[in-house]
Parts: sequence; C-alpha cells; structure tokens
Amino acid sequence: MSNTADKDKTTRPRWRRWLWDGLLILVVIVGVQLWQTRNLPSGPAPALEGVLPSGATASLKDYRGQPVLVHFWATWCPVCRAEQGSIEAISKDHQVLSVATTSGEAQEVSRYIRENHLDFPVILDEAGMLGVAWGIRGVPSSFIIDAHGQIRHAAVGYTTELGLRLRLWLAKF
Repeated sequence: MSNTADKDKTTRPRWRRWLWDGLLILVVIVGVQLWQTRNLPSGPAPALEGVLPSGATASLKDYRGQPVLVHFWATWCPVCRAEQGSIEAISKDHQVLSVATTSGEAQEVSRYIRENHLDFPVILDEAGMLGVAWGIRGVPSSFIIDAHGQIRHAAVGYTTELGLRLRLWLAKF
C-alpha cells in the first residue's frame, strides 16, 4: 500500500506534463521565428516595384488603404508550393502582392502560374535583387503591410492561412 502512495506522490498528472511539453514547443517555435526574422526590415516598408510576367508593372504604392500581404516565394521551393494554396485563398479576400524570386525568366514563371492556377499578382525578381533589398534570406517570406505602409508582421518559412489571415486582421488596428 505504501508503494502505491509513494508512486502517486512522485508521478505528476499527465495533463501537467503535456502542458509543460506544449509550452516548451511553443517557446522553441517562437524563438526560431524570432531568429529567422531578426534581419528583416521593420517600420516603413521598403520600395517594391517590378514587372509582372505580362509585362505590366506593379508597385506596393498601388496597395495603400488596406493591409496587404507581400509574399516572397520561388518556383523551385517545396515549402512555397505547400503554402501557395493558402496564398491563393487569401488573395480572394485581401490584397496580395507576391514576388517570384530567383525563379527564372518571365516565360517560366508564367507557365508555373498557369499550371498551378495562381491568380495573384507576381513580380519577377530573376536575380533576387528585390529579395536582397527586403532582407530576404530564405523563402517563403511573408510581410503584412498596414494601410499606412508600415510593416506590421514578418515571417519566414511556412505560415498557415489562419495565421496570415489573423495577422492581416490585426493590421487593421
């Protein structure tokens, strides 16, 4: 009988262990995200202007008035491919301006956009210079820009649709 009583005193409830494990995972995720975004710009969004595969030009200046998702990605990036459905869905409800960085020439990017049924604006960044200007060191990288042109949130790596939508909503305040 004393053996059972001793065991009950030393064994923590399962939910408490799960809580600590969950908190540890959350701290690691937040720490990694902070480390990945440490060199990304903050404050006023850098200039972003470029040519679309159609030959037309697009500029971040054209997107003032409401929050906008600026999304850097690449055709060769498997994480970007996994995330592109979320970006497409968000583009139906929110302003999205994307940059295909180091993804080839206009014809290649156009083919990729067509084959993957993407319907959001894509600026070509063949040499990656726009990415460099924005401090991008990995793709996908996403920025939420508020109505006044201020960077409100930045993320590197896969971000859920819900997470991006929440950040776009928060940028309204």
